[in-house]
Amino acid sequence: MGIVQIIVVILILVLLVKPVGTYLYHVFSNEPNRTDRVFGATEKGIYRLIGLKHRGGMSWKKYVLSFIVTNLVLVVFSYLFLRLQKGLPLNPGGIGNMEETLTFNTVISFITNTNLQHYSGETGVSYFSQMAVMTMLMFTSAASGFSVAVAFVRGITGRRSVGNFFEDFVKAHIRIFIPLALLVTMALVALHVPQTLKPTLEVTTLEGQTQQIAIGPVASLESIKHIGTNGGGFFGANSAHPFENPGPLSNVLEIISMWLLPASLPYMYGKFAGNKRQGWMIFGAMMTLFVVLLGVNYAAESAGNPAINAMGIDASQGSMEGKEVRFGIAQSALFTTVTTAATTGSVNNMHDTLTPLGSITPLTLMMLNNVFGGKGVGLINMLMYAILGVFLCGLMVGRTPEFLGRKIEAREMKLIAIAILIHPLIILVPTAGAFLTELGKGSISNPGFHGMTQVLYEYVSSAANNGSGFEGLADNTSFWNITTGVVMLLGRYVSMIAMLAVAGSLLRKKPVPETIGTFRTDNGLFTGILIGTVLIIGALTFLPVIVLGPVAEYLTLR
Repeated sequence: MGIVQIIVVILILVLLVKPVGTYLYHVFSNEPNRTDRVFGATEKGIYRLIGLKHRGGMSWKKYVLSFIVTNLVLVVFSYLFLRLQKGLPLNPGGIGNMEETLTFNTVISFITNTNLQHYSGETGVSYFSQMAVMTMLMFTSAASGFSVAVAFVRGITGRRSVGNFFEDFVKAHIRIFIPLALLVTMALVALHVPQTLKPTLEVTTLEGQTQQIAIGPVASLESIKHIGTNGGGFFGANSAHPFENPGPLSNVLEIISMWLLPASLPYMYGKFAGNKRQGWMIFGAMMTLFVVLLGVNYAAESAGNPAINAMGIDASQGSMEGKEVRFGIAQSALFTTVTTAATTGSVNNMHDTLTPLGSITPLTLMMLNNVFGGKGVGLINMLMYAILGVFLCGLMVGRTPEFLGRKIEAREMKLIAIAILIHPLIILVPTAGAFLTELGKGSISNPGFHGMTQVLYEYVSSAANNGSGFEGLADNTSFWNITTGVVMLLGRYVSMIAMLAVAGSLLRKKPVPETIGTFRTDNGLFTGILIGTVLIIGALTFLPVIVLGPVAEYLTLR
């Protein structure tokens, strides 16, 4: 029955990819279409308000500058709000100002679409902060990432320019995130997710004691949390909390919400490239890797914990430690795989309690960071590997590599090398540094192989802008707040800037006519080469540290 549940959700997603991908193309193609009738007047009003009189194309450098400056302004306001939240309105719980390094970490976390939470939502921030900082940054960070992805696609598919950042930013909000968030919010409220500004509920327990139960504007945050692949929870328990995720139906809704837009981007890319088949090939490569890693997690969790099984305890239900009974193994495994594939970071079970082999799935997906990925980042990274695969194949046969009719030369490969190398660098170096400086100070709760996985997971999650964590790590200290904050910044902006530079470089080149010797990128052979390129680079980079963590822990339990 569990496998049937998983198959049904995947089929729903696949059926929605084409219509949603087509809609995304119409939004960002900058060609007149029917969506202009619905949203055009609102957008023109915003353009007048912000002084955007001319919406002509930008150079890639101006696009990057606009992206970074916009994000910087949002960071400043968000930092001030969190540092002053005690004196701001909508604070019925009287929550104090956030500590300096935690504020730095939190603001960087949300602006980079990571939402790594070193605080507990219901006790760490006020209603005002939840809405004016957390929810606001969930919209703007998602729209920023989407805009950069579309600009990259325009560049490599030979459009006249990479576009205008402010136009893309507004369209992403008005035509995608706000309408979808409203729909999902109403659906979640119908499924009994709270949406209120009332203070905490005071109830009397069965023992006759008084208990305060936190509530608040939960549904509105939950909707954009998943649609924008943000992941930050209103409550500390995230989507394992019944007020965030009451049952199986809300669980499926949240899975589809965080998976649909990233999964539809390859089809949108195919429309931009004038070759929908190529978009499906990219989607096929992503889905193949996804299904394999989902199978690893589902099989490992269904088999149970080897140490507990050896004690003779019934393992027919699998490893239910840290999981909600209302979801079971299947919906927990699917949620875990989707949230790390789409770099959302939302959790409906505690990843720290995953079996050693089960934890390989979320780690691998974040290490690869290209299996669907977050708002646009996954598509950018997968296309980066596609260009790299074409380059390698060209070297093998002695031809100058071409991708979408443009030659791949030294400049593009240097930029791609930067984007590929920065990811393991900002994961492995801080992981080693954490063990050199923090071991024995109490933040690493498990000094063994599981502790290795805890620390590794924290930096992998930060670098991939995912935000989920192994919660056994006591991470709200100056060391963890600052180091993960720096990793999140580098993980977000270095690769985006490098890949926009690639798009700008390819855009300047004259197209090369297709010949009989042109390597096709819209067939099964190319899909196989793409998957192979991703796995070879990923395995060579991260396999040793996977062996030191999850694999070594598994072997000690046998």
